[in-house]
Amino acid sequence: MHKSKLAGFIVDCCTDDLSAAAAFWGRALGMEVRPLPGAEGTKYMSLIDRNCALDIEVQMVTHPSRVHLDIETDDIEAEVLRLEALGAKRVEQVQSWWVMQAPTGHRFCVVSADGSGDFESKATSWS
Repeated sequence: MHKSKLAGFIVDCCTDDLSAAAAFWGRALGMEVRPLPGAEGTKYMSLIDRNCALDIEVQMVTHPSRVHLDIETDDIEAEVLRLEALGAKRVEQVQSWWVMQAPTGHRFCVVSADGSGDFESKATSWS
């Protein structure tokens, strides 16, 4: 048995100016913008969601701009297999997570639950 739930949304921005992109989305959504530490800070900025406790980030990408969601889980391989049984396909493994594609063509990521927040109480259990 494993668990998973919606972790949040990533705003993929095809831009050379991550700060400007994050500033726009921060102002548009009424959220504080925070840089991520270390090397992640060169590609991602966090938007602080004080209402829903979702992880919302702005990401610099080279593909066309879009929004994708992250599903967090306590067992990445089990969740990927569950989603493949529903028709999703693996696209690429990036570090510890998988980029997936839904049957509808939408891309999303399966990431590891970080153990913080309300994962244990809010996640769905799967057999």
